Amino acid sequence: MSISSRFAVGIHILALIEINKGGVSTSEYLAASVNTNPAVIRKIMGMLKNAGFVKVRPGIAGAELAKNLSEITLLDIYKAVNVVQEKELFSIHEKPNPQCPVGRNIQNTIGPLFEIAQTALEKALGNVTIEDVVKDIIEKEKLKY
Repeated sequence: MSISSRFAVGIHILALIEINKGGVSTSEYLAASVNTNPAVIRKIMGMLKNAGFVKVRPGIAGAELAKNLSEITLLDIYKAVNVVQEKELFSIHEKPNPQCPVGRNIQNTIGPLFEIAQTALEKALGNVTIEDVVKDIIEKEKLKY
């Protein structure tokens, strides 16, 4: 099982809105880039709007960024699109056998390790902004020409 693709799609949407800032970033346009259904894009855009990252106006096609790229971290997006609940990145099976020495102790043994791993992931995501992502995409595109 992997982290929901909403996270990667949220990053994709914000990066594309910035790179396409001279154009109109409709859900259809964004969906074509992500290669998904526009309804999926609209759902994630709603989450990004609620988090204050994008502006959309009823009856007017397109979206634009509501914050500077340098103010939006990957951790912000991770939280905005509800990838996982707080301290629940890793699940531990609920009812191991208490008659088994492993079953009796597995939750208390691996639970703290999972919390450390989640904290490390979130710290790493907090150190990268959408601005960093966009700069990297632009650099990669320059290399192609």
